[in-house]
Amino acid sequence: MTISFGFSVHATDGKARAGTITTPRGKIRTPAFMPVGTVATVKAMLPENVRATGADILLGNTYHLMLRPTAERIARLGGLHKFMNWSRPILTDSGGFQVMSLNDLRKMTEEGVTFKSHIDGSVHHLTPERSMEIQRLLGSDIVMCFDECTPFPATEADSLTSMRLSMRWAKRSRVAFGDRPGHALFGIQQGSVFLDQREESAAALRALDFHGYAIGGLAVGEGQAAMFRVLDHAPGMLPDDKPRYLMGVGKPDDIVGAVLRGVDMFDCVLPSRSGRTGQAQTRMGAINIKNARHADDPRPLDADCQCPTCRNYSRAYLHHVFRAKEIISSMLLTWHNLHYYQELMEGLRTAIGSGTLDRFAQDFADRRAAGDIPPLV
Repeated sequence: MTISFGFSVHATDGKARAGTITTPRGKIRTPAFMPVGTVATVKAMLPENVRATGADILLGNTYHLMLRPTAERIARLGGLHKFMNWSRPILTDSGGFQVMSLNDLRKMTEEGVTFKSHIDGSVHHLTPERSMEIQRLLGSDIVMCFDECTPFPATEADSLTSMRLSMRWAKRSRVAFGDRPGHALFGIQQGSVFLDQREESAAALRALDFHGYAIGGLAVGEGQAAMFRVLDHAPGMLPDDKPRYLMGVGKPDDIVGAVLRGVDMFDCVLPSRSGRTGQAQTRMGAINIKNARHADDPRPLDADCQCPTCRNYSRAYLHHVFRAKEIISSMLLTWHNLHYYQELMEGLRTAIGSGTLDRFAQDFADRRAAGDIPPLV
């Protein structure tokens, strides 16, 4: 018997929820952070090492995979899970965000978007129906409906036009997705920073009865204060019995603030991108390993961290291999960052379960405000 997609909440603390998403490929503990495997790989990491950090689910990118190696090729080779050697759940975005970012390389109509590939200039047409087909070929466990990510800033009128187009595309996505036991389709709320538009969008999505709901169009330049003002209301507009996913977020303090406001799922390229550019996320905030003050520092990045990087390598070594442009630098810093993010999520889940989330959030903020301790001289 096929295990159906499901979501259950085990504990709450204020608006925050700790729960479990059930899929045929395994359970996802929430609040959850999804490492981003844009082109079927989390950069600088082996899949088994990503899993070892505590990740229950990865994110893949429809736009990039449809262009190279193509969804049809991946399907012929057994699907995305087999292709990238990841047996647990995979969520794929719809490709809408990347296509909308192409600006002069794309043309949008009611039907969909025609765009030129950033790789070779070839012309492609992406519609809600084609996005659903690509994600079916990939074998995604969680599929995202096709939408337009409204740019910021946008006028109220432009935002409304964009949101209503996304809601029409959401309905077409729902029809095209059909009935796929064990797989889920998430709708995406839009409306920029306008709460009345967010409510209209949520109502349209609720009527379509998605398996889960995403909050889109944030973390696109509006700033944390504006994002939190939206999140003070947006999650509560969505069904209590379905997971809520804040797309493209993010920074550790953004995640903590969003969990406090009722969000269950997150994704961001930050842990791996920061790892490749010499930045490590720690309990004391971000550490720039490029700085000369680390050259003679024998300490780990974070003395309280049990990741392989912190257990086995000094800041001095990490500084050296980054400066020397050695591949191991990206590997070790990314591994640490992904471990940190998963440890943060575990801490949030535990705090919600014990009713101590406010204290956890305050301790988190206090540590990061205190900052990194300089080395002894």
